[in-house]
Order: sequence, then C-alpha cells, then structure tokens
Amino acid sequence: MTEGSVLRDEVTSARRRGLSVGFVPTMGALHAGHEALIARSAAAHDLTVVSIFVNPTQFNDPADLAAYPRSEEADIARATAAGAGICFVPGVEEIYPDGQAPTVRIRGPLTETLEGAGRGSAHFDGVCTVLSVLFSVASPDVAYFGAKDAQQLQVVRRMVADLRLPLRIEAVETVRDSEGLALSSRNERLAPADRAAALSLSRSLATVGRAILDGAAADAAAASEMGLHLLRQAGCEPEYFAAVDPESFEQDPAPGPSTLLLCAARVGEVRLIDNMNTQFAAQTGYGFDREREES
Repeated sequence: MTEGSVLRDEVTSARRRGLSVGFVPTMGALHAGHEALIARSAAAHDLTVVSIFVNPTQFNDPADLAAYPRSEEADIARATAAGAGICFVPGVEEIYPDGQAPTVRIRGPLTETLEGAGRGSAHFDGVCTVLSVLFSVASPDVAYFGAKDAQQLQVVRRMVADLRLPLRIEAVETVRDSEGLALSSRNERLAPADRAAALSLSRSLATVGRAILDGAAADAAAASEMGLHLLRQAGCEPEYFAAVDPESFEQDPAPGPSTLLLCAARVGEVRLIDNMNTQFAAQTGYGFDREREES
C-alpha cells in the first residue's frame, strides 16, 4: 500500500468494525528488533500497520541518507510474517507532496543536546514532522517504538502530549545479539573488523553502570569521562557519553539506579548509538574487565 488515502480508508473501515489499531513506524532494513515491535503490536491489537519510509528530512548528512540500507520486498515479507496486517510503503512525494510538510518542532534541552547537538537541530524536526503525518494517516490507538532510540522516544512522547494527539506511545525493550550489541539497521554497514569496536558501546555502558553503583563514578562528569575513555580505548570515535535524567535528558548531578546512560560513537564509517538504565547496565554481563577499566 503506497497511498495515504487508501490507508486511511482501511483504518476507518477497521474502526467501524470495532477493531483496535497498532502502528509501528520504521525506516525499513527490518531486523529482529523491528519484529519485536510488530509482534508486540499484533499481540495487543486486531490490526497492525507497519510503515516503511526512509525519511529524508531527519538526515543531516546526504551521504548517510544515500548509504542507508533499503530492502523493500524483504521488509514487507518480514513485517507480514511478524504480524503486520498492512504495510504502508509511501514514496517521498506521498509524505511531502509539496516538497515539505509544515515543520513540527519541539524546542528546549530535550531536542538540543546529545542527538540534537550531534545530528543537528533539524534531525528531531524531521522525526516529528514525518510522524505527525504518519499518525494522522494511520490513526492508531498505540504506536510502538524501540527503547534503543531513547531520546527520540522521549521527543515523540512530548510531541504527542503537546499536540494532544489521541494515541499512546509504548516503548519496547532494546533487542541485542548474544554479545550485547544493540540491533540496528546500521549494523549491516559494519566492516567485519569493526565488530569488536561496536561491542564497546554496550560494554562501556555496562561498565560505567557498575562503576556508578559501586561508587567509582560519583557524578555525571566522572561517568562521562570513564565512558569516553573506554570507547576510545576500543578504537571508536565517541561523540558523547552521558548520564542523564530519563525524563528531561538533562545531566544527572548524582547518578543512581534510575539514571539513563547514553552513548554515540563512530565505528569505522558507521555511527552507532546505545543506552541502558544504570541498574540494568550494572546487572548485565557485557562490561569490560577491571584491568581494562583501570588502564
């Protein structure tokens, strides 16, 4: 399905029959993390709509947009197998018929730090703008997002609250491989030699989480310094490592069990992000050994 008007008619028909609607927005290149989102929606709703759209307005780097993996036929098959009742695969002209929809912008620290600073202020504008269009067309009861994109998740929640949109946002836990690497469409672009460095994101988060609870990282600055050191030591080019309040995304002056740890780093040519709650991070088996921490 490629036309928004057709999707709207299908959803309207489903609602007339008393059916509930779940929605999973994606940019394609589906993996097991997306399957978990779709399965969660399918278990809770009569109809699950999955959108597949590589949104150009949230990329600040044209090369990054050009390199983003695309596999439309495989994505549709994978989404359907996971429980999607409708796959909405619009073209750019369907979402932005005049070249650009009216921009939806959330102002303040939530969108200006971390991902907002690293990817440019237009990144979250692009996310909010495309989602406002997709939410309008799909009219879901609940939309499902992965917890890996923690800051984006909070921005979307804020947008939904500010615009009084009649839907609920539900987060689904990050899916990781057996070694702790958070699943991401960008992982497809990792060179084999870069995989060990990519694992350092989850390992750094786990190590710093343990250090916070052990008292070895007493404040956000110490946590950040330790995380950045571990990422560099593993061969990454870190952009940030932060210990923040999970609601405001402002630096947490006294990190504790509920603090959210986030990091972003370039691994070879690929930019990766990850995050963990401090309590969860400390309990995983992903951390570096003590010798690595102290070197």
